[in-house]
Amino acid sequence: MTRTERDLVAALRAELAAIDPARPCDRIAEADGLGPPVGAREPAVARLAVRLRRAAEGSVGAPFAWATAADHCRTAWLRGRFLARGSLSLAGGRTHLEFVVAPDQAEDLAARLREVELPASWRVRRGRGVVTWKSGEAIGTFLRRIGASGALLELEARQVSRALRGELNRVLNAESANLQRAVAAAGRQLDAIAVIEADGRLAGQPYVVRLVADARRETPEATLAELAERLELHRSAVQRAFDRMERLSETEPSPPESALEASHGEPSGIMGLHA
Repeated sequence: MTRTERDLVAALRAELAAIDPARPCDRIAEADGLGPPVGAREPAVARLAVRLRRAAEGSVGAPFAWATAADHCRTAWLRGRFLARGSLSLAGGRTHLEFVVAPDQAEDLAARLREVELPASWRVRRGRGVVTWKSGEAIGTFLRRIGASGALLELEARQVSRALRGELNRVLNAESANLQRAVAAAGRQLDAIAVIEADGRLAGQPYVVRLVADARRETPEATLAELAERLELHRSAVQRAFDRMERLSETEPSPPESALEASHGEPSGIMGLHA
């Protein structure tokens, strides 16, 4: 990820860690989701764990149980589980979220997510359970549910901006390719016009063909549509005129009738001999 993307992920996690559950049951649920410390924790998450533990110690209530927990308690538990075991990647323009848990916990976590209509895939990878989302929509729904509204707006804005840049590049590439084809076609047409004009065949073509030829020479950069509009012709008529000129330029001109007659007639000297 770029530095900006890492900063965005850090801001998202800090926003979640700053949430202070109002209900005692939610504090208990989130503390359960955080679980015991595993390795070094981010300062914001470490402070959250201390705060929740103190709040839970002063609360009177049953331990968290997913099966009987209210929806808001489940949301608090999922927030804690993400902060403790979740990671978010934005590398390469693709959003990827995964939880890394004990191998025997992966299937249970995937089942809990499916219960709240956020199905995720799971597998065991190198001895660890991994629960994964690769759908940007599912990830956005999950982050919004657990309270990452501010950072999520920035994330979605970046995704829209990236999509727009991709679409703009696609359009520009398509336009560039179309322009290259148009330039190549205009070059062929000008070459064909020069050939049939040089051997005199252009002058014998129908009026529309000569009209299109003149227009192409006057505006080599014009598209077929622009030529058709300028000449008040159908685009197909302009295309047929160019096709005709290109076909003619690829064939040898027919010899004049006088030359044909001379080649088939008998020399006068021979006639004289017969006489």
